[in-house]
Amino acid sequence: MFTPADFLKYAQWSGIATLVFAALTVLAFILKWGIRFRIVGSTGFMLVLTAGLFTLSLTPLYRTVIPGAVKYTRVYDNGSTQAVITIPPQITPSQLEATLRQAASDLYSYGRLGTSAENQLTIRLRTLVHPEPGISVPLYLGQVKRSLRSREDSQMAIEIYQDKFAQLPQPTSQKS
Repeated sequence: MFTPADFLKYAQWSGIATLVFAALTVLAFILKWGIRFRIVGSTGFMLVLTAGLFTLSLTPLYRTVIPGAVKYTRVYDNGSTQAVITIPPQITPSQLEATLRQAASDLYSYGRLGTSAENQLTIRLRTLVHPEPGISVPLYLGQVKRSLRSREDSQMAIEIYQDKFAQLPQPTSQKS
């Protein structure tokens, strides 16, 4: 992942290229080249690119990584107060809690809309179990509720449904 220092370095090089394009544009107008208006467009593009890279160098880009979290896939998100993620069926309760914390961090956004009655994001975690061949059943293993107002939510409520772990397929042991 790029750091703000990387973006600053790229912005500097892009700024130098923008100045070169600007000088080339002035030269093209003085010498009345046929491609002078295309060079104006290239200069404008370089200016926008440089401004964007410089802006990214000012904002810290970070993603919180929760140790022990497993990879998940978002299967439903209404963009407001509800989301559902799925994981593989081989998971422990400690991995489940870490994954719920990771999802709560990843799915938080200032753009999520809440109502006065519902101002929490609820993320439910599920897996698919196959009780019989050809039949898939979603099994909800837990959920997390976090604030829509603050990125750092100390009141995050994590629920793990311990009774559902008995329904998960048990790993088969290999005999040598």
